[in-house]
Parts: sequence; C-alpha cells; structure tokens
Amino acid sequence: MKSLVIAAALSLTTGLAFAQADWCKSKWGPDDEKGALNIITPAITAEAAKLIKTGKTYALGVETNASTPAFGTRTFNLLIQQPGQASGGSLGPTKTTYNDDIIMGYVAVGSQLDGLGHIGVDGVYYNCNKQSDFAQPDGLKKLGVEKLPPFATRGILLDMTVHFNTPMVPEGTAFNRKEIDEQARRQGIEIKRGDVVLFHTGWQALVGKDNKRFMAGEPGLGKEGAEYLVSKGVVAIGADTWGLEVLPFEKGVGVFEVHQILLARNGVFILENMNTAALAADKAYEFMFVLGHSRITGAVQAIINPVAIR
Repeated sequence: MKSLVIAAALSLTTGLAFAQADWCKSKWGPDDEKGALNIITPAITAEAAKLIKTGKTYALGVETNASTPAFGTRTFNLLIQQPGQASGGSLGPTKTTYNDDIIMGYVAVGSQLDGLGHIGVDGVYYNCNKQSDFAQPDGLKKLGVEKLPPFATRGILLDMTVHFNTPMVPEGTAFNRKEIDEQARRQGIEIKRGDVVLFHTGWQALVGKDNKRFMAGEPGLGKEGAEYLVSKGVVAIGADTWGLEVLPFEKGVGVFEVHQILLARNGVFILENMNTAALAADKAYEFMFVLGHSRITGAVQAIINPVAIR
C-alpha cells in the first residue's frame, strides 16, 4: 500500500513538473521567436489588401516627447546636436550644415510594440526561454524585436465608447468575451484568424490634461477576454491606453496576468498607446494594418507608428 502511495505521489509530481514546463512551448517549434506572427501568410496579407477602397491612411502612433506619461520611472528626452560644427561652422565649399539627434530614455514610452522578451512567468518567457540565459545587459540574446518580420494583415477597431455609451470609458472597466462579442456584432465585424484587434476607449484624451489619472488606472482587456481573443487566432492586440489590460486588475487576476497570457504563454503581441481617435471618428472598423518596426538588435520593445489603410 505504501509503495502505491509513493508511486502515485511521484506520478503526480512528474505530471505537475511536465505541466509547468509545457505551458511555455511554442506550437511552431523549439526555435520559434516570432510567436503569433507565424499565422500571417502571404494569402492573409493579400486578402487584407482588398480592404483598401479609398487609400486613406491613419497614423496609429502618438507623438512622443519628454512630457509623455509613462509607467514607473520611465523617461524620454531628445538632444539635438551639430557635431563637428563648433561655433556655427559649416563643412566644405557649399557650407553644409546638419543636425543629429540622440534619444536618452526608455523605448517603452509612447506608442510601442511589446516584444516576446518583455513579460515572463517566474523568470520563464515565451517558448521556455529562461531570463538568466537570454536577458543580458547589452541586449536580449533571444526574442529580440529584430527577429520579428514586418507584418501587414487585417485590422479591426472595437469602439468601446459606443458599447458603454460614453466618450471615455472609465478606469477599471474590463472587456471580456461578452463585451467583445456584443460590440463586434454591433459593428458587423467578425474577428478572424490573423487579425490585429484594437480597442478605442477615449483614454488618450487625458494625455497632457490629466496625466496622473491617465497612469493611475485604465479600462482594458480582461483575463477572459485575452484568452478568448487568443482562441480566435489574433496576432496582436492594442488599445489607446498605456497598458492594454484593465487597471485596477480584476478580482483574482494577477499582476499584469493579461500580459503573461498574451506574450509569454501564446506569443500574441501587445500594442500600447495607439492613436485610435481618427479611426473611431470615421467609423473605420475594418482596415489593412501595416507595421514595420525598428529592428534594434536585442531590444525588448520598439517605438512604433503603425498605419491603418482603408
């Protein structure tokens, strides 16, 4: 009897260890560093191009500067210099002059793409990469944003200000399956595999007017909503908020657990501080989404200005 109990305990321990190790594996193989972007095929991109009817473009990135509100101690400053042109000098017989710029601060300020090396679970990141193995001071040795291809696919906007009948959805309001499905039906939109899903909440209206409230909380994606969109096969999810997920966190949900579900567990990318106001004003709910991010070797995140084309 004792041996049976020991055997059962060993079996349970082994099963738990396997489950703990198995959650992080990529369905695209042990060398995968692209995550859900593997879903996008030339056929999906070609189909998205058919959505272009007028050629109108929308810049989805916000302006970024030293006053842009950002999480924690993140700062952003720009320095303009004229190297080699001391005392107003110029170069050559044509008197060439020039300016160079230096960014001093965090990449994760303003509109940004969260890469797969950004959020982990107890030191383990997407595709079972351990932080101690790949996160080095001079750059990520795996999961850097330079590994990600540019992508063009179908984008959809879910206008949650319409759903909640308010110009700005209050902080702490979660979007889960019910809210997502109801607003998608109201807009006549079907969420499809390979999509980029953006939420409009009106939250960007606070920037420069009430930065303290902007950073103190936000409406956003709930845990169930994140799992639901993953099940639909979307490749990226974004919003006009700084952190995408609802804050304060839902009862029983861990600290940035939605980030963990999307990035670490499923390789679905996060787009923060998206400029969705013009899309919402035009009721542009379906469009071609194009993103070519900065390919800085070993970077965790990227400053972005995606483009929506109708």
